[in-house]
Amino acid sequence: MPAAARLLLFCASLTASASSLGMTIYKTTDNFGVASYSERPSPGAKALELGEPMFEQVEGQVRLQTEPFPGGVRFLVRNELYVPMQVELRVDQLANAFGGNGPRIVRAVVGPRSTKVLSSVLAAPGGPLRYASKFQYAMGDPGQRSQAYRYPFPWKGGPFRLTQGPNGRFSHYGPKGRHAMDIAMPEGTPIIAARGGMVVKIENSQSGRGTNPSGNFVRILHPDGTMGVYLHLLRGSVVVAEGQQVALGQALAKSGNTGNSTGPHLHFVVQRNVGLALESIPFQFDRPIGGLPNFTAGNP
Repeated sequence: MPAAARLLLFCASLTASASSLGMTIYKTTDNFGVASYSERPSPGAKALELGEPMFEQVEGQVRLQTEPFPGGVRFLVRNELYVPMQVELRVDQLANAFGGNGPRIVRAVVGPRSTKVLSSVLAAPGGPLRYASKFQYAMGDPGQRSQAYRYPFPWKGGPFRLTQGPNGRFSHYGPKGRHAMDIAMPEGTPIIAARGGMVVKIENSQSGRGTNPSGNFVRILHPDGTMGVYLHLLRGSVVVAEGQQVALGQALAKSGNTGNSTGPHLHFVVQRNVGLALESIPFQFDRPIGGLPNFTAGNP
């Protein structure tokens, strides 16, 4: 069988574990190594549990800090990432707090590589201040509005095939990847920036399935606050660094088959902060993708 035919692999992204959004798909592989997928089991089929494919570790890079001072406590956030972070601090279970013991909630956007004071709580006379705090965050500034943009292909070569599109039944139904596109391509295909911006997060050291469902990836913050993410890249192939400005068409990496991936492909998605949550948003390429139609898309 020619090598091009071997690209007729379904290339859905998988999660590391089952999720509430998950579903079971059965995979069979013929004598030529071509995979097919079904919702019904068959002899020799392997069950695959699918769900939200994207996960990035930022713990320790966005930190809530407390600074006691005479008569109270001050809450600060340190953001070490190259992207604005929306944060929410909830202080409750207050006891002996000046101004009352009701819950206090603060939301703010903390700039890249910066520290911001969120709130201070003063102790009332007559006893020590007591409290509990809850802290959460999400990448990006929800106050920015995305602008219309048609994306050039983020690769060189082809033509390649779209193997799973928006609302795909196999793995493109979670909020972070609902509008993603999977494009089957040989490992080592040059991946380029489909839009200029700031590189805010990369992974470059994962082999095979690894521990990160996204595999090796590059995340780029665009001027309008949206972010383009290029997933499942070849180990050691990422040639850009966090904090680097990249231009349209600049080399980023090479395509691979890392993370929870069923075959060599590029998973490309555009996301924005919708309010303490990253979600994928619809986008269009600036021309049709060649090859066979997207046979895994959801119902129109």
